[in-house]
Amino acid sequence: MTLVARMLLRRLLILIPLVLGVIAFVFIVMRFSGVKPEYAYFQGANPTPEQIRQFQVENGLLDPLPVRYVRFVADLAQGDLGTSVLTRKPVLESVTTALPLTLQLTFLGLAVAVVLSLVFGVTAALFRDRWPDQVIRMVSLIGVAAPAFWLALLMIQWLAVGEGLFPTGGYINPADSVAGWLQSMTLPALSLSLPIAAQLTRIIRTSMVEELDRDYVRTAIGSGLPMIVVVGRNVLRNALINPLTVLGLRIGYLIGGTVVIETIYGLPGMGQLMINAVRDGDPAVVQGVVLTIAVGFMVVNLVVDILYLLVNPRLRSAT
Repeated sequence: MTLVARMLLRRLLILIPLVLGVIAFVFIVMRFSGVKPEYAYFQGANPTPEQIRQFQVENGLLDPLPVRYVRFVADLAQGDLGTSVLTRKPVLESVTTALPLTLQLTFLGLAVAVVLSLVFGVTAALFRDRWPDQVIRMVSLIGVAAPAFWLALLMIQWLAVGEGLFPTGGYINPADSVAGWLQSMTLPALSLSLPIAAQLTRIIRTSMVEELDRDYVRTAIGSGLPMIVVVGRNVLRNALINPLTVLGLRIGYLIGGTVVIETIYGLPGMGQLMINAVRDGDPAVVQGVVLTIAVGFMVVNLVVDILYLLVNPRLRSAT
């Protein structure tokens, strides 16, 4: 078995107790949240105590907590996230409808953040202590301090309402129009990605400066290698080790930030689905969305760990 395969196996084994822990945490929180699915089911129809008790008996709400937890885990093992008490539809159906949009927004925001941070972080490091560096550092500091929801409202006011370049909200499926999809996703992706791009820019700049001061860089340049070759082949690869670690943690921010961004722009994704479920008192949908997001976050971090291994040869050789 190769070193990469052994590390992947170890990460997968660690993932199992993490997933079980998240499942237990979500189950306990939802059971003690005070949300009563029986009242959401009747939707304010003033049910009698007998009707409420019948609903509780039919759905196992009066069973002991350990019994309900075992049943919950058994259902999850079969891919059953439960049934919405409002729509009477499987939660999995709602999740599979909303998840593609959230994934599009998350990965589009991630791509924008990575591209912007690489361009500005490397530029700031190469022009260290000169005016491009000073401008980029000042702008990135503002970006770190700016909340995503404030950027979203500002861009709607400026680019959508003021200039009319983008729609103020809504979603267009790429199957219907790729150009329309790009227009509908540009402002949400920028709102989500700019704070993370600002943070990564500062980290990449610092890592690049540290690498540029190392002896091997001066030796390579002194031997006649062009600066662009040294930076592209050695410096950038070594400097990306620390930003990759931070990126894995920031992906959680991206996924969590979609809840706010989707609400502001009226995008029918996982965030909007969860907000509606919380408002309507539909616990099955809430726990299904939370579990999906949590497991997705752990899987993405597993991918980042593998990328970290591939980028860092010292870590790969020590595995």
